[in-house]
Amino acid sequence: MNNDLIYEQPLNEKTRSYLRLEYLADQLNSHVNNDQQHHCFYPLFSLAELTDRCDYRSDILKDIDKQLIVLTKWHALPHVDKQQIQSIIDELQAAKAPLQSNDRIGCKLKQDRFISALKQRFGMPGACCNFDLPQLHFWLSKPWHERQKDLKAWIANFEPILKPITLLLELTRSTAEFRTSEAEQGFYQGTSPQTLSLIRVKLSQSQGCYPTISGHKSRFAIHFVNFDSQKHTDKQIKFKLATCQ
Repeated sequence: MNNDLIYEQPLNEKTRSYLRLEYLADQLNSHVNNDQQHHCFYPLFSLAELTDRCDYRSDILKDIDKQLIVLTKWHALPHVDKQQIQSIIDELQAAKAPLQSNDRIGCKLKQDRFISALKQRFGMPGACCNFDLPQLHFWLSKPWHERQKDLKAWIANFEPILKPITLLLELTRSTAEFRTSEAEQGFYQGTSPQTLSLIRVKLSQSQGCYPTISGHKSRFAIHFVNFDSQKHTDKQIKFKLATCQ
């Protein structure tokens, strides 16, 4: 059984935001596939709050255009998989169209009275009791296929940004492969001639520790912390590292 865990650390605020949105999207997709009662609303409301604070469309469109320029250059090179590159280009082009609407992401969800009532109360401890939210009690009594349909419709409000973010993060992760590295006395420091956006560490859970990663652009440091003692380990740690642009 593979017990490797992957830890990721963004090195700029934009990548940090993308990873948070991706995490919430993954949580919501899990709730779509499995009936987990009212727990689906926590990631939904977090996603709504993040997109309400910031309109990510401008950054996403810029990143898509940058990737299209790079991929177009790659497509012209000999000995490359032109079909695969063209497929990615087509996906990115298709992801641009929904972003060019004037509607603010998630604005329709704000107009939903049921969602608005729930959102106001969900921040309170124990607020999901049926006397606090009888409308939630009623909704949860519906058949799962009906609630699943509702959840898919609510998530669809955010698809214009979630789909391209997924594509962009896949491309970011593909810029570097994992390479075996060692941390002397639980510490590793690295530099890169290229500007980095994401550090990825693959580590076996059996080593009993986890990495704390810090860095900026072209420099980064990794400290390995023993889980039981919650202190920096002085052991030599073998791990795999990917430095993504």
